[in-house]
Parts: sequence; C-alpha cells; structure tokens
Amino acid sequence: MRKAGQATFQVRFKRDFLLNKYLYLMMVPVLVYYFVFHYAPMYGALIAFKEYTPNKGILGSAWVGFQHFNDFFSSYYFWRILKNTVIISLYSLCFEFPAPIILAILINELTNKRFQRFVQTVTYMPYFISLIVIAGMIKDFTNNGGLINNFMTYFGFSDTAMLQKPEMFRTIYILSEIWQKIGWESIIYLAALMGIDQEQYEAAKIDGANRIKQIWHITLPGILPTIAIMFILRMGNLLNVGFEKIILLYNPSTYDTADVISSFVYRKGLIEFGWSYSSAVGLFNSVINLALLIAANKISKKISQSSLW
Repeated sequence: MRKAGQATFQVRFKRDFLLNKYLYLMMVPVLVYYFVFHYAPMYGALIAFKEYTPNKGILGSAWVGFQHFNDFFSSYYFWRILKNTVIISLYSLCFEFPAPIILAILINELTNKRFQRFVQTVTYMPYFISLIVIAGMIKDFTNNGGLINNFMTYFGFSDTAMLQKPEMFRTIYILSEIWQKIGWESIIYLAALMGIDQEQYEAAKIDGANRIKQIWHITLPGILPTIAIMFILRMGNLLNVGFEKIILLYNPSTYDTADVISSFVYRKGLIEFGWSYSSAVGLFNSVINLALLIAANKISKKISQSSLW
C-alpha cells in the first residue's frame, strides 16, 4: 500500500510540476535563501555545548555539554532578564497586538476616502523612519526640556529624564512600538476587511443593526481567521523582544527593567566575547518560542478552527 501511495504521489507531483513548472522555479530562490540563511546556520548552535574559541573552530573546541545552560540558569541575571522579557512581551501582546486591528476597523469605517488615505499615510510613515532616528527622537522628547516632558509639566508632573527611570522604560518602549508599527501592521487586517461580503452589511442595515453591531457581528468574525494566524505567529516570537531598540534606549540605570534575553545575548556575545554562553541563552530562547508556537497553534485550532498546520 505504501509503495502504491508513493507511486501515486510521484505521478501527481510530476503532472503538477509540468503544469506549473515556472511557479516551482520561482520557489527556488526562496528555498535557497531559507537554506543558506536559516537552516545552514543551525550548525553553529553546536557552540552552545562547547567552549568555543575561533582558532580551534566549532569542531575543534572542547565539548562541555550543558555547562553554559547550567551557568545561565543559576546566575543572578536569569530571573531578571526572563521576567523583563515576559513582562515586555505580555505588554506588547495586550496593547500593541490589538492596536492595528482597531485602527484597521476605524479606517474601514471612514466614509471620506481622501481622509481615509490621509490617515493611512500618516500612520504608515513612522515605520519607514530609521530605528536610529526613532531612538534619537524618543530620547530627545523624553529628556529634560523635551517635547513630552514639557507637555507633562502642564499636568503637574516634574520635568525629569524619563529614560533614566527604570519604572518608566517599559511604558515608553511599548508606546513607541505602537506608534511606530500600528499603521504598517494594520495593512494585513485592511486586506482581510476587503474580503468581507458587503451584502452582509446591507442585510444587517435592513435588520436595523447599527455600526457597532455590524462591527461586532460581521467585521470581527470576518477577520477572525487572520487575527488567529497573526496571534499564533506573535506567540511564536513572544520572547523575541527586539534588541535593537532596547540597546539604543536602555542604560545601566534601567537594566533592572529593560534588560531582556536578546540584549543580554548581544552584550555577552559581541561585547564580552562569551560566544558559547550567549549561544546557549539564545538557544534556550528559541526552544521556548517553539514550544509557545506549537501550543498557540493547537489552542487556536481548537477554538477558532484556524491554524498554521
């Protein structure tokens, strides 16, 4: 039975390849890219289990097993960076993830097309600004005498360097992430909204449903599969808090609330040259993200019947 099934698959594949050979050829550069830049580098994960030195290479370096993992789990930094990563990730999930969905629905509800395009353009623009420039703007706005500080003083707050205060770092980071990405991330939800049958809205109007009820009973269910897929992808990267902005914004006085796994890996690996130790930390992060991705996919499949596989 297995041989017959394999033969049938081969026949179907050959027939499909002849019919769509150009589409298959278009896939080749993508497959090569993923192999070269995503799968081949996995070989380097071996240094997490070795005392890597560049002159000996990966294979020539001494094997130490799980020593670097044990050192990380027993270190002072483990709970601090894990807590910070989880808190920032959950803040992002609770506040940043719904923001583009809300924006897409609001844009979709606008009847003035010119104003609709204006709102889209204004919200897209921050995404295309260099991260270095974004970080510089945030620092200037939140420093003493900055735009945001001057605005806050009108409400009785003191003029202070906000990024020097550990308790304010997470709020500033999440708000800046929303401002920077809300427009760009809303594009996929706007595309999903375009696929909703407009006759459903007409029928709802005839039945007396107002806009709020139309959004609740038609718009949200219509884009729910897209939301589910995006949620699964977000869960798969839950602990991958981008180190670039963190490094550009944090300082030793805010390490207690700002230092995350990715910034810790950068500091240990590239600044302190602890390649094996940082690789062990990064591998731990990847394994946790994989587990979260699988769990989120299973939960989404049971609840909404939408999943990646």
